[in-house]
Amino acid sequence: MPGSVAIAAALFASGFHTSMGLTNEWSQFRGPAGQGISASGRVPVRWNGASHLDWKAPLPGPGGSSPIVWNDRIFVTCYSGYAVPGIPGGDLAGLKRHVVCLNRADGKEVWSREVDAVQPEQAKVRDHGYASSTPAADADRLYVFFGKSGVFAFTDDGRQLWHTDVGSNVHGWGSASSPVLYKNFVIVNAAVESESLVALNKQTGQLVWRAGGIKESWNTPILVPAANGKTELVVAIMGKVLGFDPDTGERLWSCDTGIGWYMVPSLVNDRDLVFCIGGRTGGSLAVRAGGRGDVTQSRRAWTLGKGSNVSSPIFHGGHLYWLHENLGIAYCIEAASGKLVYEERIPNAGQFYASPVLADGKFYGVTRRGGVVVVAAKPQFELLAQNDVADRSSFDASPAIDGNRLLIRSDKFLYCIGAKP
Repeated sequence: MPGSVAIAAALFASGFHTSMGLTNEWSQFRGPAGQGISASGRVPVRWNGASHLDWKAPLPGPGGSSPIVWNDRIFVTCYSGYAVPGIPGGDLAGLKRHVVCLNRADGKEVWSREVDAVQPEQAKVRDHGYASSTPAADADRLYVFFGKSGVFAFTDDGRQLWHTDVGSNVHGWGSASSPVLYKNFVIVNAAVESESLVALNKQTGQLVWRAGGIKESWNTPILVPAANGKTELVVAIMGKVLGFDPDTGERLWSCDTGIGWYMVPSLVNDRDLVFCIGGRTGGSLAVRAGGRGDVTQSRRAWTLGKGSNVSSPIFHGGHLYWLHENLGIAYCIEAASGKLVYEERIPNAGQFYASPVLADGKFYGVTRRGGVVVVAAKPQFELLAQNDVADRSSFDASPAIDGNRLLIRSDKFLYCIGAKP
């Protein structure tokens, strides 16, 4: 999401909703439909240091949220004032969040807005800080989730339109789930704040529905087309995958995962077949949407004792791919059967907290040290490249794809890796 300060509404008239299909805009967490896949683009495969660097934009603070793209603008969130890596001290009362708008062409700041934290906040958030939720945008507004501090809507020029509280609880891991847009709703997984899913009116921020029982869940829900022609909202919680009616919040079905831990990776799907990985002990499964009640026996397609605790998977060409958060291992699974196709260690990879993204038949994984591995998205393991962003800060945010460019965010900078030699 990028641009000059005065963008007319007419420029947004061609905007479209991206929650159910692949488009060229990367307007939410993991891009179109939340799948981590670009509909177009040939992102550079190899680079080193400043080569292929279109621009590098300083940020007002760290964060684990991803950048998003809409028209001529890029949006990203940050925090400052407390628990900033490398800056000792700080007062929790001074904690602020930042919503930053950059020009898509050159990365220059268009505007930045500060949001004071609603206190008392979590005194310490392990590893991830206070800005881990990726914004979402449509033709009318930018939507931002800041945990206990609430959900905000902004205009294209940074004017706040509304603010809604979705719960007051906090957690040592902080908040991470990102907003999902559906029809006239902003849907948020507020498992930390109120153990619920909430749907808000996009125009007013008023509560439309609330669904309870959402526990130990840090993943962003996805919208899935069921075989009956209906759209379902699907999310993973500890021990279960749940399907909801996104229009009413009614819980439609549940499926046991066999994974007895909190759930961080977001789901992906192939039509109505939903794939889930997660848990520190590792596990994965597939379940077919469209059922009712407990569908563990009737609609769970397969389970496997392999998974990842942090980064999300990618579905492509009949296979499921993911990167293990600690072991530096790339996995490929046959999506229809759950058969393990390969399990290959990437040399000197380190940790993967960012979820990979896919463009032109290749998936890109960003390590916490700023290395970027490029792996062919095919059932034979092929490591195409290992690149280095050359920034010695932390990289926890999932990258975004902007046409032929890769946007990578660290605790200090937003990098735009382009096609120039």
